[in-house]
Amino acid sequence: MRTINTDDIIAAVARLCQEACFELEADVRAALENARGKEVSPVGREILEQLLTNAAIAESERIPMCQDTGIVVVFLDVGQEAAIVGGDLYAAVTEGVHQGYTEGYLRKSVVKSPLERVNTGDNTPPVIHCRIVPGDQLRITVVPKGAGSENMSALKMLKPADGVEGVKQFVIDTVLAAGPNACPPLTVGVGIGGTMEKAALMAKEALVRPLGRPNPDPAAAALEAELLERINALGLGPMGLGGRVTALAVHVELYPTHIASLPVAVNINCHAMRHKSTLL
Repeated sequence: MRTINTDDIIAAVARLCQEACFELEADVRAALENARGKEVSPVGREILEQLLTNAAIAESERIPMCQDTGIVVVFLDVGQEAAIVGGDLYAAVTEGVHQGYTEGYLRKSVVKSPLERVNTGDNTPPVIHCRIVPGDQLRITVVPKGAGSENMSALKMLKPADGVEGVKQFVIDTVLAAGPNACPPLTVGVGIGGTMEKAALMAKEALVRPLGRPNPDPAAAALEAELLERINALGLGPMGLGGRVTALAVHVELYPTHIASLPVAVNINCHAMRHKSTLL
């Protein structure tokens, strides 16, 4: 049994929180550069140019790409042959977020209660999703999720009779309702199947797939391609000011579901699609 110390987890999470806010992932940068080449709207091209310049400044000066540094979502893939030693795993992740947001001077956006609205002061607690996987390693993925895009996400329990056309229409309607509020060009995560919470989790997990890598399921991949084409045909464009590039990617995840159910969740992310991962 391999051991992983919580001190290493704290340090990794603290580093990932800052890197995710300061550094654009290579696949996201490439997608924005590709979009700049395809965009026909002069305003849209200028916006994409400014987004890339903003990201370069953020990385070189170690400052956030966006003033909203988000609520931290953490995905943990824990190897079943690894033992976490030195303390509680969730407490270590929380301490990592505390240290990362404090040391990085990142905006603290989390409130203790959704009703009383008192800031926790250190952006904790994070939202943690943990999965047991084969092996003896721990993969940590940190996703600072800004409210501008998160608030535009949606979930609906469709009727099975609504079928795939109903799914497509719900995704399109959700993107249209988001308009400029989610800071396009977007990454659109779609979870279809399972139960209500499973669909929502799949939609969020779909966001961190490398941009443009299709789902290995041919039906899901075809749906991704069609939805991306239809979303970009809406004409919202970068920042909603018109153009061809409203979304950089649509990622669909599928899961078996009940014969009487058709859950669909759409989780939207802004142009930056902030996330960083490491393996311990």
